[in-house]
Amino acid sequence: MSEVFLDTETTGLSFREGHKIVEIACIETKDLIATGKVFHKLINPQRSVPDEAFKVHGFSQEFLKDKEIFKQIADEFLNFIKDKKIIIHNASFDLGFLDGELVSIQKEKINKKLIIDSLEIARNKFPGTSNSLDALCKKFNIDLSRRTKHNALLDCELLREVYINLLDVKEPKFNLSNTNTEMNINTARDYNKTVVKISNSEIDKHKSFLKSELKKNFY
Repeated sequence: MSEVFLDTETTGLSFREGHKIVEIACIETKDLIATGKVFHKLINPQRSVPDEAFKVHGFSQEFLKDKEIFKQIADEFLNFIKDKKIIIHNASFDLGFLDGELVSIQKEKINKKLIIDSLEIARNKFPGTSNSLDALCKKFNIDLSRRTKHNALLDCELLREVYINLLDVKEPKFNLSNTNTEMNINTARDYNKTVVKISNSEIDKHKSFLKSELKKNFY
């Protein structure tokens, strides 16, 4: 099963108080490796954007007024996340808005069985400390230099890196599709580089290992 990393930006803290979504972003992965498929929409909330929210994400009412409304992007969004595990940081916040928007246009709420809340995982792993996305990025030495304001698409990318670290799995950095794959390996003692050629059987074994380890840790 594929995964989706999801994030939203909104006009405020609660859908029940009349606030709306202004941005939705999703990044698809397979075994936590990005597939290149992305869903990203800016949305006209059909209401004002309070100064407090503007300071967070930088989207003004004037900027959003010519964007699509949620109803116009709902089907595309639902098709993108269909039958995928959905990883969200502080899921109750985003789901409160997404479910509210969906119900308002007579659509079903998102299946909670597909939701993984990375905030819950972080709180279990690091109790008594701040587990915001920013705090976790700093804890795992993930580069935050691009995050001058909250941006749903960038936050999805950061969340994927955070999630990989929370699960203590290593992110594959090389392409195993080429049977003549070569890797430079630094030796800890003398930093000499050795070129290692990988056989087809070794590649197959490594792929199987990655899948089994990833699934064991988060499925």
